[in-house]
Amino acid sequence: MSSLALYRRYRPESFAEVIGQEHVTDPLQQALRNNRVNHAYLFSGPRGCGKTTSARILARCLNCEKGPTPTPCGECDSCRDLARNGPGSIDVIEIDAASHGGVDDARDLREKAFFGPARSRYKIYIIDEAHMVTSAGFNALLKVVEEPPEHLKFIFATTEPEKVIGTIRSRTHHYPFRLVPPGTLREYLGEVCQKEAIPVEEGVLPLVVRAGAGSVRDSMSVMDQLLAGAGSEGVTYAMATSLLGYTDGSLLDSVVEAFATGDGAAAFEVVDRAIEGGNDPRRFVADLLERLRDLVILAAVPDAAERGLIDAPADVLERMQAQADVFGAAELSRAADLVNEGLTEMRGATSPRLQLELICARVLLPAAYGDERSLMARLDRIERGVNFSAAAPAAGLPALGYAPGPE
Repeated sequence: MSSLALYRRYRPESFAEVIGQEHVTDPLQQALRNNRVNHAYLFSGPRGCGKTTSARILARCLNCEKGPTPTPCGECDSCRDLARNGPGSIDVIEIDAASHGGVDDARDLREKAFFGPARSRYKIYIIDEAHMVTSAGFNALLKVVEEPPEHLKFIFATTEPEKVIGTIRSRTHHYPFRLVPPGTLREYLGEVCQKEAIPVEEGVLPLVVRAGAGSVRDSMSVMDQLLAGAGSEGVTYAMATSLLGYTDGSLLDSVVEAFATGDGAAAFEVVDRAIEGGNDPRRFVADLLERLRDLVILAAVPDAAERGLIDAPADVLERMQAQADVFGAAELSRAADLVNEGLTEMRGATSPRLQLELICARVLLPAAYGDERSLMARLDRIERGVNFSAAAPAAGLPALGYAPGPE
């Protein structure tokens, strides 16, 4: 098995392999077909979404012996040099602007840029983290970016395009990259796991997609970590939740059902189990808020799963549908609002567990509040016939206010 990181082992080698960026790759391929390639490009977007990879693919397309072409042949010297594990090309120069963004570096680049390519059609500069180039450095590059020789191409890649000075931006074709949609990312990760021949339990991939937050590289790094620690049974859901720090679904089910039935004892017992199990209270509240968000959507859109609004395994969806049916719409909305407010209050809290318990108390006791949403939540409970016996004595216990006699 190769020791290369997963995101390097499966780095795309053509625009067709880049996922979730069709709004960028399709126009670029059409420009290559029409032989209308600009002298300078600006690729911007969040980290790990394919900017540098696309810059390398564009360089490969431009310098292919059969090119410029949208589909590199993969057989010529240039294509092999710029392949996934190739040695690199002397005519495609990658510069990290974080460490080479000064005016002296820009002058050095400008002087070397006028020399023709050694073996390829074009000399291509890929300037990564372009927002780190200083204003003086950009001004030193301005003339060569504005009027480069025929053999010269520039590709700037950055996460902060607004920091690239306007005079440079105006001379480039700007392509904004986006975060990859969860469904596309989950499907891609599933294909990678099949190629790696390691079984992955249902429910793991949504966690990985959530941890990656739309970044392909971040998601692949998380998946790599899980695959590296997989045993003979593969990557299990319990292992993924433990390693990634997410709350186990059974705890969320328990606390949501406790809210729905007004069972304070069960709710606080779940909190105790979560804390004793080493869960971070803030993470627990964030996961609970996400579960309530899913329930709000399911209550409003019963076929939310078919529409792609919720990403979860079939058995979890079935449980969530049952939970959404038990809750009233007003009570569910109120619970989500209170958990959201509590999560905001937990930032910087000295006692996160106490804050978590107070959140549960607020959700369980709408009668303690006189606002409109609490009133609607109480009406929901009355309509559902749920008996919240905060004031009703349990069997065998004295009534509220009872004081035993001297005997």
